Amino acid sequence: MNIIKLTETLAVSPQITPSEVSQIAAAGYRVLINNRPDGEEASQPGNAAIAAAAAAEGLDYHYMPVTAANFPGEAFSTMCELMADEAKPVLAVCRTGTRCANLWVASMSGEEREAAISEARRLGFDLSLATRA
Repeated sequence: MNIIKLTETLAVSPQITPSEVSQIAAAGYRVLINNRPDGEEASQPGNAAIAAAAAAEGLDYHYMPVTAANFPGEAFSTMCELMADEAKPVLAVCRTGTRCANLWVASMSGEEREAAISEARRLGFDLSLATRA
């Protein structure tokens, strides 16, 4: 598992497995957001399996699938609220973490957005989704 911190209370990760959810909880994350639609790849774990593992660990779990075609997705305003709640550290996951980083950037405005763009680029993320939105 490769967790990449964007802020003190928000991180992103490539695809996780249900067996890694206990490590996520142990690392202090309280909210797990899954931005990856089921069936994107045949080998990926499904939403239901990750949701069950999150429930077993007491994590607040949200399935908010996003694709390039529907970016930033139907649940974007809810995701923005979750990412902004500093009392509950968030880990957002997708195939590589890039989609989640783009959602974070898209949730920002003004100087905060410029700082988010700079940080995400420094971390190596392609921001083509966020910068077109």
